[in-house]
Amino acid sequence: MIVVFGSLNMDLIVPVPTLPGPGETVLAPGHARAPGGKGANQAVAAARAGAGVAMAGCVGRDGFGDELLETVSAAGVDTGPVASVDAPTGLAVVAVAGDGENQIVVASGANTAPVHGMVTDGLLAGCSTLLLQLEVPPRETFALARRAKEAGKRVVLNAAPARPIRPEVLDLLVVNEGEAARVADGLGMAERAAGDVAARLAADHGLATVVTLGSDGALAAGPGGRWRIGGLAVAPVDTTGAGDAFTGALAAALDNGMALPGALRRASVAGGLACLARGAMPALPDAAAVDARLEELAPAEAS
Repeated sequence: MIVVFGSLNMDLIVPVPTLPGPGETVLAPGHARAPGGKGANQAVAAARAGAGVAMAGCVGRDGFGDELLETVSAAGVDTGPVASVDAPTGLAVVAVAGDGENQIVVASGANTAPVHGMVTDGLLAGCSTLLLQLEVPPRETFALARRAKEAGKRVVLNAAPARPIRPEVLDLLVVNEGEAARVADGLGMAERAAGDVAARLAADHGLATVVTLGSDGALAAGPGGRWRIGGLAVAPVDTTGAGDAFTGALAAALDNGMALPGALRRASVAGGLACLARGAMPALPDAAAVDARLEELAPAEAS
């Protein structure tokens, strides 16, 4: 089972012809609302990929919080550890351009309230994988990571948004190219190129590292070797949920006993499929959808 400790947001999605530059106003024809937050998205992605999932985090005592809990629960995630607090539910404003690229502003709200003790020792004992992001307080995130590591659990961190990490309490790191460079900078590493950062983290810290490369797929380096996986050929509508789909599917495959190269293939297909609809959580594919397109992507290659 996977335990996710992370954020729950309501996403306000605004389709725009082009993403605004500094000081620029861009008019949009309308907007839509959808449940999101990196923690909730990855919990739902992992559940749809076939894993048993429980989630801990915080929402406000408001309509957005109620809607989020209902939606995440309906996806098969145990939301019993999610607390309602006296703060507004987190809100993300997502501008999506015609080519599928996006800009996101997050108002954290209740996501500043989670504490690592929300994942009880009993819940931690019953899981095999802890899945983390950095949209809730890092101090609490890494305190929980340490507890899980000491308990012999697999600890997976998607370092988004990019902040300093503690590699000694992690087993697997998932980042995009920009996040990889910022993680390297925070650790005092000279490397900035994605492959070099991943190789250095594997060599110096024994930390398996996956770097997503957008439509080009992903690369990975770990104590067991280095791999490269391509991207599924799709015409993107909205890339907002691609990283969360990738991470959730990757965690689910690993939790179900798959080796990293095979897990990378499933994750890359899931990430591509998540680009085919607007919004993050609504676009997350299930296992059957991934299975149907899996043969279109060649297996990961050693590099």
